[in-house]
Amino acid sequence: MNTALLKITSNINIAPSVYRMTLEGDTSAITAPGQFVNIKLDGLYLRRPISVCDVDEDTLTLIYKVVGNGTELMSSYTEGKVLDTLMGLGNGYDTSLSGDKPLLIGGGVGVPPLYNLAKKLLSEGKTVSVILGFNTKSEIFLKNEFEKLGCKVLVTTADGSDGIKGFVTSAMDDVDYTYTYSCGPEPMLKAVYSASKTSGQFSFEERMGCGFGACMGCSCKTKYGNKRICRDGPVLVKEEIIW
Repeated sequence: MNTALLKITSNINIAPSVYRMTLEGDTSAITAPGQFVNIKLDGLYLRRPISVCDVDEDTLTLIYKVVGNGTELMSSYTEGKVLDTLMGLGNGYDTSLSGDKPLLIGGGVGVPPLYNLAKKLLSEGKTVSVILGFNTKSEIFLKNEFEKLGCKVLVTTADGSDGIKGFVTSAMDDVDYTYTYSCGPEPMLKAVYSASKTSGQFSFEERMGCGFGACMGCSCKTKYGNKRICRDGPVLVKEEIIW
């Protein structure tokens, strides 16, 4: 874990209540797809954890949804503002277990961390399929970006306004896969857990205090004892999860 001062280079609205923020600075502490950062915001005591969408040696991309005071404040920040950021938090996804045909499954703002994961898997020579789940057509984002990487992309919408009508599990039988990686709301993760035919890794969202394991505020029970989502997660393997 490192602290870095990152400067905003853009912060734009890409879907209803969803923003893409790009920052520049030292990103070397981020070592695996699925990790997150914890951002200090003006006038607020607790930092806000945000999953990493994409990263290179000096650029960081975050995609977040406005759901409360903190993210609403983030959406007001403009180019040039500097953010105090805890970097490289969490354990991230392990790509060594993916097999040849991994399936990535994201719901809503659970989609962004799968983008950097897809890039890594493709660089390893894997054939990557992606299922993106949204409520309606207007909420869809990153579909084109995944396709440009070379992924096979299926979209599901709850109201049937685009792609397959239903939830992400409605598309899983249409894909031949060796392993799953998923991120999204807990009901979605639970449904993927039940529907998947293979092992997989699941990225969980929890309310966090410190973001690096000191406060124990995000602990959850697993088959191997209590784990802190911020430090031992956010990624857990299928075989250790207790619902």
